[in-house]
Amino acid sequence: MIGAKVTLALAPKALDELAAGRRIAVVSGTNGKSTTTALLSAACTAAGFSVASNVEGANLRSGIVALLSSRRARDTELAVLEIDELALPSLLPSFDHPVVVLLNLSRDQLDRFGEVRTVAAEWRRALAAQPVTVVANADDPLVVYGASSASDVTYVGVGLRWRQDSASCPNCGRQIQRDERDWWCECGLRRPPACELDGDTLAVGGQTMQLRPGVPGQYNIGNAALAVVAATKLGVPSAVACGALGAVTSVAGRYRTVTVGPTSARLLLAKNPAGWGELLAMIEGQDRPLVLAINARIADGKDPSWLWDVEFERVRGRRVIAAGERAADLAVRLRYADVECEVWDGAVLDAVERFDAPDVDVLVNYTVFAEAVRSLGRDE
Repeated sequence: MIGAKVTLALAPKALDELAAGRRIAVVSGTNGKSTTTALLSAACTAAGFSVASNVEGANLRSGIVALLSSRRARDTELAVLEIDELALPSLLPSFDHPVVVLLNLSRDQLDRFGEVRTVAAEWRRALAAQPVTVVANADDPLVVYGASSASDVTYVGVGLRWRQDSASCPNCGRQIQRDERDWWCECGLRRPPACELDGDTLAVGGQTMQLRPGVPGQYNIGNAALAVVAATKLGVPSAVACGALGAVTSVAGRYRTVTVGPTSARLLLAKNPAGWGELLAMIEGQDRPLVLAINARIADGKDPSWLWDVEFERVRGRRVIAAGERAADLAVRLRYADVECEVWDGAVLDAVERFDAPDVDVLVNYTVFAEAVRSLGRDE
């Protein structure tokens, strides 16, 4: 990022110049940005577009400038950009009629983020200020509130497991009412008509299509649905977009399976209560041993109190090791969830071999994950 920061210091409008004349697609939200960006990039590449994308992250202004000024992006016609949800309003004015994919909003990094309704309100202001084509999650009231100011919005019903942050209406503050597939508020804000996802089948108009991404979890089928609809807005045939989903099997190391001694370890990344909830739901009912690990550095958020909002009760009966710099905090939370665990103070991947099992899942937060991936790179 250093080169990009120097560039911005010398030319504050550099992003405007780098984005000029290029088609832009943006993916934002609290969870799923990297995976959805990778799925959308794969769909556009399969359709013959030359694509530049920051699927590795680096989703603030300096990261976008670094990507668009790089040699690999120089001759590309389309940029598919993951953008931090707080940064989205300030970056949108640099793009000419972008396609904007809005996934979800929930609490993240409690020491850095404000109230999520404030983020939704900023989205709403920014999307009203310029021409955009929006593809948005119909099941998140915060997203619908933010997206509804845009003149061109397509909603996709992909579901919303984590509802604690959208219990009250972002428009008036009253309680959101819900039934199985609907939500509404007395003020008039309600779930809009949407392209509906049922299992792995997406209905768009009179057409249905099967979604089979190469990454696991129902939530990733939801990410794939949003990516496919966004791809069609960019001119990609839906059949081509669907066919490209299976090629995405790992995203910057997420979902990757690595060998540690005699054990196959699957690396899973979660950064906040909503993300942990999705991963724990994905592995519920399995009997693989688990390494759970958290740090509380700046990139993770220094406040680990979010642990108490995660349903660790889902892993009762599993063999568990608690690791990371805040292993003790994690072990206390697991004790109250009636989950027995061993506390490990060594390298996270070294803990895998303590199970003497053929397969282990490793669920960790951001800086733990980054260190694990770096250590694998050194070993290779």
